Amino acid sequence: MLEPVEAIEGLNVKEAINEIESLTEKHNQWRKKECINLIASENVTSPAVDKIYVSDLGHRYAEGKPFGRHYQGLQFVDQIEDLTQKLAKQLFCAKHVDLRPLSGTTANLSALGALTNYGDTIISSSIPNGGHVSHTRHGVSGLIGIKDFSFPFNIDEMNIDVDATKKKIEEKQPKVLLFGASLFLFPHPIKEIADFAKPYGTHIIYDAAHVLGLIAGNQFQDPLREGADIITTSTHKTFPGPQSGMIFGNSDDFEKIETVVFPQVICNHHLHKLPAMAVALEEMTTHGEKYAKQIITNAKTLAQSMHELGFNVVAENKGFTESHQVVVDVSQFGGGKPVAELLESMNVILNKNFIPGDTVNSDTMRNPRGIRIGTQEMTRMGMNEEEMKMIAELMKKALIDKKDIKGEVIDFKKEFLEVKYC
Repeated sequence: MLEPVEAIEGLNVKEAINEIESLTEKHNQWRKKECINLIASENVTSPAVDKIYVSDLGHRYAEGKPFGRHYQGLQFVDQIEDLTQKLAKQLFCAKHVDLRPLSGTTANLSALGALTNYGDTIISSSIPNGGHVSHTRHGVSGLIGIKDFSFPFNIDEMNIDVDATKKKIEEKQPKVLLFGASLFLFPHPIKEIADFAKPYGTHIIYDAAHVLGLIAGNQFQDPLREGADIITTSTHKTFPGPQSGMIFGNSDDFEKIETVVFPQVICNHHLHKLPAMAVALEEMTTHGEKYAKQIITNAKTLAQSMHELGFNVVAENKGFTESHQVVVDVSQFGGGKPVAELLESMNVILNKNFIPGDTVNSDTMRNPRGIRIGTQEMTRMGMNEEEMKMIAELMKKALIDKKDIKGEVIDFKKEFLEVKYC
């Protein structure tokens, strides 16, 4: 018989639930109605996605692929997943799609787990130069025992150094080149490197988590046509779908990846996300080009406006950005941590971030030089160039003029409460 767990002093279950419900409502009010959300890895789903997201599918279980399950009771689930896969194949011009990963990280784990063996070598972007933790020994690479080396990086170009990378490929003969990044201002040079790497038996994976919506809107780059074998991605950043993951591509090795997705990485894949993903795919098929264009226009406008107001915006010589992201060196204000915390207190939400060239140590991990700003969510809420200029002005008031802008932010956001591009 189980021994009773010692009661937590002062905890009343009903009061705890009431408090949780109250905190949830407070969060909804604050983040949805009173904040300027500039986190580069977030977005909001449409009312149509929200409506279909909650259903009986959230109670059910499916192992395997459509029409080949290990459980009964899935005749409608099979059809839903099959149709959603077809929508994704059509939007991204891909032969194969797997919707089962639960995040971009599990997609990376599945692809790398399928295409490498213990002790193999990969080349990916280092964390200071934009790479996601799942690309490195601190994440997936370390978990499955593969050796990760970093792409050489050209700080002047704010991108991967092509010539130095070719030399590294000759030296390391990697099993995988993993393109894509978490700090991602400019398209990566896939086509300049892929043909060179293929004779070494190297697989090309592209992590599109941050830029999937820009790719869907034909505004960033086309990785599959530029030489990538496999795309791994999350589905909730510039692509405004439910929080999840996806793998797609044209590789003959795709079936190998699918057998790693299930049963090695994922069992049930949260079926309620499938119809929600289908709606998001339709929205991006219909509105994706216009949405992606405005995201990038907004990012460029915000970067230029902040530059003109005295901020040290990264990559001035390259036009600041070709994506949804703007990166600012805020060392003059004490670094990314105090800046992000100060702005949060005034309802402007963004994150501290390394800037390429930073040295990683305990101090810079806590307080890197930069902040990373994303325009995708506020674009989806209807903001355009004029609003980006206003956001730049608000940040100037807060950081340069040392004024409290919280009331202005709340009043400003009241005009942008309806999701667009849907």
